[in-house]
Amino acid sequence: MASLTPNILARDPHTQIILVGAALILLVGLIFAATFRSSRSKRVDDEDLTTFGSFLRFFYASFLKPHTGDGTVNGQQDALESFYKAQAGVYDATRKRLLRGREDMLGLVAAQLVQKAARERTHDPKRIWVDIGGGTGWNIEAMSEYVDVENFFSSVYLVDFSPSLCEVARKRFTRLGWKNVKVVCQDARTFRLEDHENMQDSGTDIGFALPPSYFSEDSASVGGADLITLSYSLSMIPDFYSVIDSLTSLLDPTGIIGVVDFYVQSIVDLSCRNYTGGVINRHVNWFGRLFWRAWFDVDRVGLEAGRRDYLEYRFGTVLSADSRNVLLGSIPYYVWIGSPKRPSTSSSSNYPHEIVERLDAAATESPYLSPMNHTTALSRTVEKATPPELRSKAYDAAIVNLSANLPLPSFFYQNHHWRIHYDDQLKKHTQFGHEFIYAFTWEDTRVDHRLLKLTSSDVVLAITSAGDNILSYALNSPARIHAVDLNPNQNHLLELKVASFTALPYADVWKLFGQGKHSNFRELLISRLSPHMSSRAFQYWLNNTQVFTSTRGRGLYETGGSRHAIRVIRLLATTLRFSNQIKALLSAKTLNEQREIWATKIRPIIMSRIFSYLVVSQEKFLWAALGVPHNQLAMLEADHLASESISESSAGSTPLGHSEKELNSSRGKAVWEYMVQTLDPVINHSLIGEDNPYYLVCLQGSYSQRCHPDYLQPKSHQKLSRGNAFDGLRIHTDEINEVVSRLTPGTLTVAVVMDSMDWFDPGSAEAERQIEKLNRALKMGGRVLLRSAALTPWYISRFEALGFHGKRVGARIAGACIDRVNMYASCWLLTKIEVVAPSTPRATRPSSVDLESLEI
Repeated sequence: MASLTPNILARDPHTQIILVGAALILLVGLIFAATFRSSRSKRVDDEDLTTFGSFLRFFYASFLKPHTGDGTVNGQQDALESFYKAQAGVYDATRKRLLRGREDMLGLVAAQLVQKAARERTHDPKRIWVDIGGGTGWNIEAMSEYVDVENFFSSVYLVDFSPSLCEVARKRFTRLGWKNVKVVCQDARTFRLEDHENMQDSGTDIGFALPPSYFSEDSASVGGADLITLSYSLSMIPDFYSVIDSLTSLLDPTGIIGVVDFYVQSIVDLSCRNYTGGVINRHVNWFGRLFWRAWFDVDRVGLEAGRRDYLEYRFGTVLSADSRNVLLGSIPYYVWIGSPKRPSTSSSSNYPHEIVERLDAAATESPYLSPMNHTTALSRTVEKATPPELRSKAYDAAIVNLSANLPLPSFFYQNHHWRIHYDDQLKKHTQFGHEFIYAFTWEDTRVDHRLLKLTSSDVVLAITSAGDNILSYALNSPARIHAVDLNPNQNHLLELKVASFTALPYADVWKLFGQGKHSNFRELLISRLSPHMSSRAFQYWLNNTQVFTSTRGRGLYETGGSRHAIRVIRLLATTLRFSNQIKALLSAKTLNEQREIWATKIRPIIMSRIFSYLVVSQEKFLWAALGVPHNQLAMLEADHLASESISESSAGSTPLGHSEKELNSSRGKAVWEYMVQTLDPVINHSLIGEDNPYYLVCLQGSYSQRCHPDYLQPKSHQKLSRGNAFDGLRIHTDEINEVVSRLTPGTLTVAVVMDSMDWFDPGSAEAERQIEKLNRALKMGGRVLLRSAALTPWYISRFEALGFHGKRVGARIAGACIDRVNMYASCWLLTKIEVVAPSTPRATRPSSVDLESLEI
């Protein structure tokens, strides 16, 4: 019978659960022991325990000591004392590894307050900070890493319900000598700021203040706290609804609230919400949700999703980030920064309806109607019986949220309104995963400047790509720049660049985007860049700090989809031993020296037909590494077939004139010749190491001080770091068609669509619709700048049939370069000369403008 006992125990599910729990407790114990073994705990109480003694006390209080106090008169306070009294003196020493994200939260709220102070420029401001569930005061002391707590805040209130922890906090601030910090041992639901502020001002006790009525939720509140923080305290509060409700009255209308805590949540819960600030890493699988809730329930820590949900419902989300404490079993935790859901009406610029209207006007190029003139203007609109006003997708989302009493999408609570709201869960966005394709832009902005001659009156629409071209256009200070990209990650990269110019000195900007590496990137992201970024962009870069900080990686310019092509070249250079020749090429001082190195050492390998046939001409490689889609590949194949024919016809140079089989049959040779026509002229006409940053960054992985894009010049930083440098920038995460459809007709002056027209199916109705929409959005004389893999793209004739005059301003003929990149076969300027309405017969269209009067 005894021999059967182990088998019976092994099959008993209750026994299995107990064994697993015991093993996990032992594992946690070993981790803590290993973590604290090499150091001694700080003296936070009268005791001077060793680290091992601190751990034993924590272990006893958390896992072995019976919890009491629930049935007493003081209820929750006695229950907290039962848990904390035995470990109050060692609390800080045992929580350093468990409570991750506290420093991040403090850094983020400090950055928001510093940004606010710089914007308001007030002298000797009265700033108040309330730390709810502040415990031992660790948060307040840790804040001194970011601001001078004693001088930055006029008053700091630590509110906690545990007398033992409050006593530790008092001793801490006595030791620090901070006179502006007050420890309040009180239920957070009943804490009222005016009680303590009035007591300090008058020296008298005003007595007990009634909490605001549940039924007067929308009435004016006293407010006053510039900052409220909750660090791993929300999950310890049983009645969290009433506490969160009280915080809405406690927070100043322009204040900030910061929370860091454990959580478990499924992505399914968030599928219909547009105000959460993003869902990167937010999903916790079913086992994690079940296990962590049960595990923390032992210590009366509530991880139910409703706590975070209600917090996000009652406030507006400024920044949000989700992470895991990998050291202790991948415990999920979040950092969240919020603001009042409905900003105060006392400042008209913050009134939510006006914010929505103002941003909608900027995103659609519609005239902004101030509240004073809104009624009159609306009457005139009705009288004219015009079609419905154009509205942005951000406006549509905001109206739905306001009507449902929900917070606005997080984009509306940013300090800058560069990024326009989009639904990050749509398949058209999620198809890119969490990766951008281009780490740098392949279009030569020197040629763009020469062709476009942008002025302060221009309204520009351009594809974002890596954002280099957007920054270059911003140097000319156009009235507006609409940056458009379907890949959210490309826009995250642009946001990072814009935030960096706004907040960082030139030395840091150069490290980030000149060298592509910065060892302190994470610290800069939290303390300097975060106030200037949208929540989604911040989350993306917080999850990808290794791009700039990894000692094993090569930095920014070997990330994204285009890294595959760069790695292939580097692998070839290492394997075939011509790395030194590449260095010599980049160091060449004359074109003759560069041509010699290319022709004798590098070209025979890179331009070999075997390499082209086996690697470069493969469609998967062309798309993943070079971003060449199937339709664009067909265009260069058609050009190749036309070049081999005896009599070139218009049908011969377009995919429409050939079958798929004909096009594929010449792919290897067509791609090889395209490479020859691209690279040979570049080597012959531009000195790579001195004046061609596009190929320099490919071969070297970074720019140099003498060769870099124009936006990285010191004088460019002086201009782009001005306070209003990006006021006219709007970043749209959408298709060009969707953005152009919502622009007021006749407002664009320039549209830079790069090679995007090559992506359409030849002869497709979608391409024609986009041309019509561009015609509608552009003013008369407005221009479209595009590049193509074909010498004469099939869609140029469609542009000319739909109100444009086409002019080829660059062509790769007889070894010529269209620009320093020379990646495309042609460059075109298409000028609007007619207004074309899809429903209007051509015979009734307005007459053409005089071509001679247009500067091309």
